[in-house]
Amino acid sequence: MKKVLTILMAICLLLPAAAVAQNKALEKAMKKEKKEKMKEYKKENWKLFGSSRSLEVALLSHYDKLTNLGDDGREVMGVATKFKSKNVGHQMAINNACITYSQQAGSSLKGRVVSDLSGDGVNAETEFDNFYAAYERLVEKEIKGEMQESYSIIRDNGDGTFELQSYFIVSESAASKARIRALENAMKESEAAQRHAEKISAFVRDGFAE
Repeated sequence: MKKVLTILMAICLLLPAAAVAQNKALEKAMKKEKKEKMKEYKKENWKLFGSSRSLEVALLSHYDKLTNLGDDGREVMGVATKFKSKNVGHQMAINNACITYSQQAGSSLKGRVVSDLSGDGVNAETEFDNFYAAYERLVEKEIKGEMQESYSIIRDNGDGTFELQSYFIVSESAASKARIRALENAMKESEAAQRHAEKISAFVRDGFAE
């Protein structure tokens, strides 16, 4: 019994040490990543847009937010090219980020529908095309309220136009509510989805953290 207690105590002492080592390794990797990203931005003439902070501070804050969210956080980038008005370009980048997120959500949904219903003899890949399209369109609309802009960078193309990249952080647990609203409305527009509504709702909701 004494030997067992000794082993358990040793394990308890080792676990915190392992966690500290892992955190230090992650911190070191993130510092290296930030340094390389800053080098890339400077080489390609990117400047921070719409903020009085330095690009280095904005990037560090971005990584901190992602780290704090852990697996719940997702980075989404929006891009705008060849525009003259910076405000218009910024809005273009926001819209592009929403489209990117909605397309990723649509691909994930399609994978689940095809996988789960094909076993029932349902041609889920083609029969549900309108459903997937409606879902992506509605996610794009719903997700805007959950898109937290972290930072944006801009550069001059040298021909009177600019290029801009906006980086957003999405909390997947918060975004799940927007995706579920989109799902419910998309199902109302699809006869195929309505025929399998109960099963689709069940396995899609299982995939969403609420």
